[in-house]
Amino acid sequence: MIVKELLAAKTRNSGGDVVCIEPTADLAAAAALLSKHGVGAVVIRGAGDRLAGILSERDIVRALSQHGVKALTIPVGQVMTRDVATCTEDDTCAAIMEQMTTRKFRHLPVMRGGRLVGLISIGDVVKQRVEEIERESEAMRDYIRTA
Repeated sequence: MIVKELLAAKTRNSGGDVVCIEPTADLAAAAALLSKHGVGAVVIRGAGDRLAGILSERDIVRALSQHGVKALTIPVGQVMTRDVATCTEDDTCAAIMEQMTTRKFRHLPVMRGGRLVGLISIGDVVKQRVEEIERESEAMRDYIRTA
């Protein structure tokens, strides 16, 4: 399966909208947004749907460990990850799963022509893989029953 198909399935099941925040918002607002949407990362968009950065729960925890409760007043733009790994709609799910595992991150923005078109989480990839394995298993059981 490729990322484009995974995004399409995600959109059918949950809307698939990417949760975004302005770089000037503070970490308290970002944490509230993560909680409200039940997600682990928000994207910071630049001009023209360009990707400016990503802010994950991990980034917030890191800021809290360095600055204590004062971190909640720090602007997102000062804490976000700026060097963001991305994928395209044509990448395979196996390739992005390997990239996420190797580089130890859980969210991967999906780009098309330099523009953000989606966000894939490790949970999305694992769910797809489990469904694929279940389909293969069922096909094997059907084959064995008819043999």
